[in-house]
Amino acid sequence: MIEQARILLVDDDWDFVEATKMLLETRYQVEVAYKGDEGLEKARKEKPDLIILDIIMPTADGFTVCEELKKDPQLSKIPVMLLTSLSSRLAETAVSVTQALTTEAEDYVEKPVNPEELFRRVEKLLRKRPRKGRR
Repeated sequence: MIEQARILLVDDDWDFVEATKMLLETRYQVEVAYKGDEGLEKARKEKPDLIILDIIMPTADGFTVCEELKKDPQLSKIPVMLLTSLSSRLAETAVSVTQALTTEAEDYVEKPVNPEELFRRVEKLLRKRPRKGRR
């Protein structure tokens, strides 16, 4: 049996996480985290094939998490997709669109995203991931 790709979904919106997790689980193994620091911890422990990351979160925003991931030699090659509603929430946060454009994430997607587009982008990023031995 072919092993499914493992995705870590990090977002503080419980409803969004549950709905997106159910969708992604039709094709992939999915782990979730609801805070940036929790996501970073799970990424270090699980070493997923792809990380889908919100930007506006408590404890560590998505830019901070992405920066930490890309500085870590064990995690730096894992593709990161920023999936966020940043542009519609700029008034609520100190985070800027400029930060979104200068991050080292491999993809940036605005919420809401339709399922077909999400799967297309996930597959594209998974094709770029480095091959690795499994535990």
